[in-house]
Amino acid sequence: MIESILVVTKRTPLDELTARLNSRAQAKFYIEHAGQSFDWYEAGHDTYQRAVESLRRALPVGVKSQVIERSYLSTFQFSGHDLVVTIGPDGLVVNTAKYLSVEPILAVNPDPSRVDGILTPFSVPETRSWIERAMRGRVRIQPVSMAQADLNDGQTLFAVNDLFVGARTHVSARYRIHHGRQAEAQSSSGIIVSTGAGCTGWLQSVVTGAARVSRGLGLTESDPPPPESYRLGWASNELYFSVREPFTSRTSQANLVFGRIAPNEPLVVESLMPEDGVIFSDGIEADFLSFNSGSIATIRLAERKARLIVRD
Repeated sequence: MIESILVVTKRTPLDELTARLNSRAQAKFYIEHAGQSFDWYEAGHDTYQRAVESLRRALPVGVKSQVIERSYLSTFQFSGHDLVVTIGPDGLVVNTAKYLSVEPILAVNPDPSRVDGILTPFSVPETRSWIERAMRGRVRIQPVSMAQADLNDGQTLFAVNDLFVGARTHVSARYRIHHGRQAEAQSSSGIIVSTGAGCTGWLQSVVTGAARVSRGLGLTESDPPPPESYRLGWASNELYFSVREPFTSRTSQANLVFGRIAPNEPLVVESLMPEDGVIFSDGIEADFLSFNSGSIATIRLAERKARLIVRD
């Protein structure tokens, strides 16, 4: 039963520039002084604002509704009876989904000419009809698996695409990794844990880079495998983990660098970093768990799933 509608928006690049430089005039001066076109920022901003306004006008009269910006999601209290409408790129859908429990998401693409959306199948003009269908319960819901990181102090972090475990800065992360019957101390650029939805994101970049390096060194003649060959389904009950740039030494190994996390076989990581160790999800570094010495993270498939409204 849908009782209210929550529209989730994001700041545009122009909003970000204006916030950093204190005014639009200063932002314009900064961009043009750098030899770039300020028109690109203004056009994208204006298109997005028009899309948001059109979406607001499409909300049904008499139904409680609210519009919030993405940064407030972590403290927002969802009722369990909300229809959540995101208007933005795939990243906004992902960043929203990890804060939900049972609420369905209607993901709207505000500007198909600029936004390549895999998770955003709906356009602004058709939003009204799809909201009405959702209110009547006449939509198909696609469950999307999430990853979950549990710390030994009770903290938990969810991810729809990826979890990153490593150091906050560009230094080596030190930790001990356990998976199945294998365990070893490692020094690397961190660990990425990817869901089915995340297979076309960070994981694809890791696989492509590894294949290109191997070919460049003459170790293989093959091109990177197509993503379809290793992509997990959105509702998969498995996750991938991949260690970035593992370094071997007297105290660190690189045997346990890639694998699948099955429901009964979580990945366990013990931090060996006195400071600046972090776990963050879906590319949002500001939303993180501290992962310093004494912290142990157990990473598994989350029991709850994101719920995306999809076309019939």
